[in-house]
Amino acid sequence: MTFRRRSLLAAPVLLPLAAAAQAPWQPNRQLRLIVPFSPGGSTDVGGRIIAERLSETLGQPVVVENRTGAGGAVGVEAAARSAPDGYTLLVATNGVMTQAPHLGLMRAVDVRRELVMLSKIFTTDVIVVVHPAIPAQTLQEFVAHVRARPGQLSFATSGVGSGTHIFTELFMAVTGTQMVHVPYRGSGQAMSDLVNGTVQVMLDQPASSIGQVRAQAIRALATSGPERIAVLPNLPTFREAGFTDATVQSWGSIAVPAGTPAAVQARLGAAVREAVAHPPVITRMAAAGLVAVGNSQAEMERFAAQEFDRWGQVIRARNIRVE
Repeated sequence: MTFRRRSLLAAPVLLPLAAAAQAPWQPNRQLRLIVPFSPGGSTDVGGRIIAERLSETLGQPVVVENRTGAGGAVGVEAAARSAPDGYTLLVATNGVMTQAPHLGLMRAVDVRRELVMLSKIFTTDVIVVVHPAIPAQTLQEFVAHVRARPGQLSFATSGVGSGTHIFTELFMAVTGTQMVHVPYRGSGQAMSDLVNGTVQVMLDQPASSIGQVRAQAIRALATSGPERIAVLPNLPTFREAGFTDATVQSWGSIAVPAGTPAAVQARLGAAVREAVAHPPVITRMAAAGLVAVGNSQAEMERFAAQEFDRWGQVIRARNIRVE
């Protein structure tokens, strides 16, 4: 009888403690989302769409902060060195996470040890776009045009060692072409110089190219993914043009500093996955040439590890160097 009374008296104390232990983490102030590239590109566009939805679901503002430079290394280092408390997020791309480390561009950060990717947020192709002065109307014609003029055309990228840089290097290796690299601090100025003819070629992501393609300020020749993209359905793929080995896709994910508590990672990961499944987010992503997609943290880590190995092999096999 005594034991029963003690149990009943203890119950009101133990139940609230158990409930508190199971309560999900909830931010109580503003969060920041670091985008390691300048405004206007796919990374920035996708990040801003996700940030808006996260603000709604987390109940706190999520402010986008563009930290550019060194092929994304400046922003990545800023995120990795931030307090692991859930209030700093990073849009981590294939370029900064799986390519740049093989090129010595992440010397200050070990991305696989110092960052944790919670979920993928988008995939996107790259498209070959050229200045209208280039006479080629198809990818095959363009390749023939460049082969006849080795080193005479210049291609723009969003930075040395960026995803667009590595994709273009792979494209040149597969097609047997040679062009001069002109790196920029983001895709905005690169696109501006493509439109005015300062550079002639870009392998760019649709988010920063679609408007200029539709305005006929530049010409799109092909897309890099396994299938045609919805925003430019008449654009053939590399595979259709006979360059299957150049098939690639870019991707973005949300990452946090290593050491972020597991409960915080779980809450943020769930919020990110909810965001990419939200119909308005899917629609807005699609309009920018992005495919909204999420996965579990374990799936993301496995995928990133495979990508890291894949691009390491490509970079070594193609002898891609950053001078």
